[in-house]
Amino acid sequence: MMVDIFSSFDPATASIFNFSPSLFWAMNIITIALIHPMFWAAPSQTTWALSLPVMLMYEQSTRTATKDLKGLTSLLVSLYLLMTLTNFMGVIPYVFSVSSHLFFTLSFGLPVWIGLIISSMKFSTTTTLASLLPSGAPAWLNPFLILIETVSTIVRPITLSFRLAANMSAGHIVLTLMGVYLSFTFLCLNWVPTIFLFLIQAGYTAFELGICIIQAYIFCLLLSL
Repeated sequence: MMVDIFSSFDPATASIFNFSPSLFWAMNIITIALIHPMFWAAPSQTTWALSLPVMLMYEQSTRTATKDLKGLTSLLVSLYLLMTLTNFMGVIPYVFSVSSHLFFTLSFGLPVWIGLIISSMKFSTTTTLASLLPSGAPAWLNPFLILIETVSTIVRPITLSFRLAANMSAGHIVLTLMGVYLSFTFLCLNWVPTIFLFLIQAGYTAFELGICIIQAYIFCLLLSL
């Protein structure tokens, strides 16, 4: 069966090759098995490195208005850790990239956004409605500004979900293209291009891992604003 560079994002194609779902669950179980015992061991550099991004997200969440909502900070920290690990799983070759699909990102962004809107309308209706009108604007612009702010607030979870899925998809497509050319040069026994492409792909993979962390951070941070 012939496939293209977008086949890794197709669940139907992934189900044909049975190794892809198996690898996804295997990598998740291995990751949890490696990380979970570290939190019960004596403090070390490994536990400090694992807790650093979590503490960074926690401190950033407490700087926003979400600190007044009980449990929301812990929810955002857990969501950030889940998004980061899921993005990491998608970088592994032959593993189905879940975070590149809108159904995954929207299933987290939409409920959190709806919960924040309902909570703000229930406990501070006047402040919530007043935030739709920027201060200092001319009176004749007020109806248009209210309409624009309302539409912007409504589409926020959709734009956040699209941003995360699009950035993850773009990175995986580039990695796939590099892997195809690297395999071709290796099979043709062209060692100089093979070594050159291998170094480029190794560097881009490290860059993509950083993008996975940053995109998960931006997704959770913009939800908390």
